[in-house]
Amino acid sequence: MTNMRAIIGGSGAPLLVTAPVPEAGPGQVRIKVAAAGVNPFDLAVAAGALVTYGLARKRDSYGIGFDVAGTVDQVGPGTTFGVGEEVVGLCARLELPYKAQAEYVVLDASAVARAPRNVSAAQAATLPLNGLTAWQALDRTGVGPGGTLLVTGAAGAVGGYLVELAAERGIRVVATAGAADEKLVRDFGAEWFVPRQEELAEAVRALVPGGVDAVVDAAVLGLPALDAVRDGGAFVALSAGVAPVALRGTDVATVFFRSDAYQLAELVRLVEAGRLTLRVAETYGLDQVAEAHARQAEGRLRGRLVLLP
Repeated sequence: MTNMRAIIGGSGAPLLVTAPVPEAGPGQVRIKVAAAGVNPFDLAVAAGALVTYGLARKRDSYGIGFDVAGTVDQVGPGTTFGVGEEVVGLCARLELPYKAQAEYVVLDASAVARAPRNVSAAQAATLPLNGLTAWQALDRTGVGPGGTLLVTGAAGAVGGYLVELAAERGIRVVATAGAADEKLVRDFGAEWFVPRQEELAEAVRALVPGGVDAVVDAAVLGLPALDAVRDGGAFVALSAGVAPVALRGTDVATVFFRSDAYQLAELVRLVEAGRLTLRVAETYGLDQVAEAHARQAEGRLRGRLVLLP
């Protein structure tokens, strides 16, 4: 096969095109894609917003898709993966012409880990981007066992991982989400719950006097979430350009995901141990990508949308 189907964006909507099958270079693997996740960031790429936010140079089009699950079908020199291995990976670079939403994708081996053995490819494809974002955001908070953490958007894909990973580390979690999601986020490991409609800072401070040690703001609430953090605590934003001013000595940071094979392998280990929950909201074919993006834009998803080439 010399050509493949792939999704590109940049002009306002995702487009299905025919593209050359990529070749694995040194330190790389080519993956035959079994499943590719759909994330909110994909909509920004499709709309051409990367240049607006200073995240990429202006190009005619950009590849779309960060999460992949599939099978290694070609390896470059200097890699330890073998042809036929089932893997997951994160396509973190933003300016590639074709990415994970395609029939084949080439990744650096340092962005790939063996796939979980106890889940489907669709489930596995929900792990890399959101799992690594949650892991790296928790690391950035600096909160350790016994510390307190507020997770906004705790029922969402990133938020759910944040709650589970924090609980796994012995961190006491305050979760905020819609009232109907209380049982879900408590099952993830949240010790306290604040319904979305309540005044957040006052509700959190009633549960944790003085405020929590840190917040990871997956729901992009900004100042109301910052107000729930103790003086000198930490605030982690997950989107470019949305972090609030560092009031009251708060350590404010933005975490932008990166590939990390070790962290990804640890996430896989937690999945296989039954301590991390993978959630697929719906699946679509590559030729249904516009429908998938429209559904993503509607929001209120519990889990991730997944494309199946």
